[in-house]
Amino acid sequence: MIPPTCHDRVIAPSLLAADFSKVGEEVTRAIRAGADWLHLDVMDGHFVNNISFGPTVIQAVHEHNDIFLDVHLMISRPDRYLDDYLEAGADLVTVHVEADHDVAETLRRTREAGCLAGLALNPATPIAEVEPFLDQIDLLLCMTVVPGFGGQAFMPEVLPKVETAAGWREQRGLDFHIEVDGGIDADTAGPAAAAGANVMVAGSSTFRVPDMAAAIRSIREAR
Repeated sequence: MIPPTCHDRVIAPSLLAADFSKVGEEVTRAIRAGADWLHLDVMDGHFVNNISFGPTVIQAVHEHNDIFLDVHLMISRPDRYLDDYLEAGADLVTVHVEADHDVAETLRRTREAGCLAGLALNPATPIAEVEPFLDQIDLLLCMTVVPGFGGQAFMPEVLPKVETAAGWREQRGLDFHIEVDGGIDADTAGPAAAAGANVMVAGSSTFRVPDMAAAIRSIREAR
């Protein structure tokens, strides 16, 4: 599957907000509602104060569905477990710049395996921390909430980082996606897009509303 360009709006519902008593049905619902990607948050209880799921769930989603899998590793040692997620069927693996690993080496391994490589930073992390790696990534994820739990309010103070990253991308002739994750809905997607983000991760605002297709359309069209 060929991902869109960094100028196309991408809607990536977050499986973390789905009804886990019927995960298969929830993935199908997202696809039928118009999701472009499926966002999969992996949490280890160490890097963030929550535990979600691992490669077995991702492999099951991969084997039974045809959708781009955007895997976000919120784990302390992404280098140690990277191969498990690559083999599970991830199309893109995003790791955190704050985690305990050799960032450049992890990104290199990801790309050499034929997978897209993403790099994430938390709201409190200066944007300068990711600057050395911009030519090594396919996606930059700017967290717009403190990672670990869904349902948090969007942090508009993160948007200047998105603007800075978009400026660097243009100045350097790069084409990485800029993703935002946390509190994204029809009201916040517009400002995020105006700042330069094109990939919108949306959890509660997609999986936990009566009409998921309408919610995805509203996020896609938000200005």
